[in-house]
Amino acid sequence: MKYKVVGVIFEITKKRYYFEVTDNYPYKKGDKVIVDTARGQELGVVYAEPQDLDEKVLVLPLKPVLKLASKTEYEHFLELKTNADKAYEECKSKIFEHELPMKLVAAEYTYDKTKLIFYFTAEGRIDFRKLVKDLAAIFKLRIELRQIGVRDEARILGTMGVCGLELCCSSFLKNYGHVPMKTLKNQNLSLSNNRYNGVCGVLKCCLNYE
Repeated sequence: MKYKVVGVIFEITKKRYYFEVTDNYPYKKGDKVIVDTARGQELGVVYAEPQDLDEKVLVLPLKPVLKLASKTEYEHFLELKTNADKAYEECKSKIFEHELPMKLVAAEYTYDKTKLIFYFTAEGRIDFRKLVKDLAAIFKLRIELRQIGVRDEARILGTMGVCGLELCCSSFLKNYGHVPMKTLKNQNLSLSNNRYNGVCGVLKCCLNYE
């Protein structure tokens, strides 16, 4: 069975998903759209225009594209983004105050502004209960601290790779996984050469495509 879908990217996390098109609107790359997600309605940007894909290459069930975002809805998103930037600085200050061994990466509000999510990296498990309590008192809404890996951090922050192009994880990769050391062995590359590490500090995703 085939489904008509569009590819949508979310600006903060840079995550990419396919959403089902249930109307006849000719969505174009760069369009801002309102989509249904597991956490409610969200605003994303079309990166892949409508196409028919077989269910074998999709993760079912698909969520739908609800509509093209209006100017007012996009302005609401921009306001949330500005507020999230301020929340990021407040959280960063509280992390320093509590002397927690964690690196804050990004912050975002859900589109309905019922939850504020902070993304961070850390070497191990962090007891951030006091931090969450402080943040909840400041922002008066549900707080979520979500630990992510170094590849996710690189994708969210985005930068240029040694090739001179934007990182693959930020620009086009929908999914990425572990790059095993045997990938280097199979390509007769030195196992001790750090030049094969990406900006995230682990083996470059592009080695899987060499």
